[in-house]
Amino acid sequence: MSEFAHEPAPARADQPDDDVPTAPAAPPTLSRRRLLRTLVAGGGAALLAACQPPAPARPAASGAPSAPAAPAAPAAAGPAGWERQWDELIAAARQEGRVVVGGPASADLRLAAPAKFKERFGVEMEYLAFPPNQGEFIERIARERAAGLVTVDAFVGGAQSIFTAAYPQQIMAPIRPALVHPEALDETKWRPGRIWFKDPDDTYFMQVFNQVGGQIAVNTDSVRPDEIKGYRDLLKPSFTGKISVWNPTLPGTGWNTANWLRLTFGDDFFKQLYVDQKVGIPEDARQWSDWLARGTYPIALGASARDVELLKRDGFHVEVLPPDPEAPGIATGAFGIVVLIADAPHPNAAKLFVNWMAMREGQETWGRADQIATVRTDVDNSWAPSYTIPRPDLTYLDGYDWNYVNTAFPESIPKIRQIMAQRQ
Repeated sequence: MSEFAHEPAPARADQPDDDVPTAPAAPPTLSRRRLLRTLVAGGGAALLAACQPPAPARPAASGAPSAPAAPAAPAAAGPAGWERQWDELIAAARQEGRVVVGGPASADLRLAAPAKFKERFGVEMEYLAFPPNQGEFIERIARERAAGLVTVDAFVGGAQSIFTAAYPQQIMAPIRPALVHPEALDETKWRPGRIWFKDPDDTYFMQVFNQVGGQIAVNTDSVRPDEIKGYRDLLKPSFTGKISVWNPTLPGTGWNTANWLRLTFGDDFFKQLYVDQKVGIPEDARQWSDWLARGTYPIALGASARDVELLKRDGFHVEVLPPDPEAPGIATGAFGIVVLIADAPHPNAAKLFVNWMAMREGQETWGRADQIATVRTDVDNSWAPSYTIPRPDLTYLDGYDWNYVNTAFPESIPKIRQIMAQRQ
């Protein structure tokens, strides 16, 4: 795994990650120790071969996605042919008039992305905000396709429901052959050293953002930061009843953080922290922020960077602690996986959109609005809180690794729910 691997973030609008608990037939189950070993590697190295499952069997041809109608693939364009092909693509997209794109429910993003896309290409972007459960959005697309009516061209979302629902239902078209512009295709500008596809076919699910999750935030009026050197310190009796966590029994940020800690420190640690320490589980981001700000639960685990920064701007003394050397964190793309829909209603505008999201301007516009670090080396990511940007000197568990998402969730969620059932 690389330090540029991938979040968590809410499965609900307040928790930027994923949301669908169901999964298709998973790759071969790995033991906790072997899975963790294969998912953690340093220095930008590729994932070990043991972490790569064989590509799932293809569904019948009638269910296979079809590529959008568009100009010829880049390979046929020749060294100078891309400019003509690019101009023709823009002209065709303008003829279609618009592109329909799904994404997280961010007020800033739903304004910034359409405005910049129209300014650059003269094409309208209709932005569809996800419901609290991203899986509902994917099921809508699947139902539309089954009825022969597709209304969405592309979306940028979280991994769990994309891997476990979009892929088996084959609602997507390949992105790799749709990439035309040299800036999108220049792999030296991608931090992993390659265009970052996360599916076993290496063509459908393009990760364009990456952030570190699982950090500890504290209200410094109630807790001294130097009291907590790492996650094991959270087990101190003095912190009983003072820690809040997102619900670990649901897909999204809560499960991502909980399972990473369970894999890292073991089931006994997980029980001691989540059960014996009498953690608080908020209903939503507003309650979570209120608990932290007022000191009701002055320690927050798996904090949302956006909410932390809002509290700091409002004058509350909140601090995110430095990474624990024993467990630096889990890296995810949050809402950062680009998906092109098969049989898109605006095929050329859809192709233009996925190119834009692979280019500097697209990632910078989207990342700045959503306050998340991009994976391009020519974007400075200055808008993202420093504690969310993966450090090259640390190794992180890749929470958006294909094997991890498809194997860890169905294997771990029954155990986590069994342990959480012991709460009084």
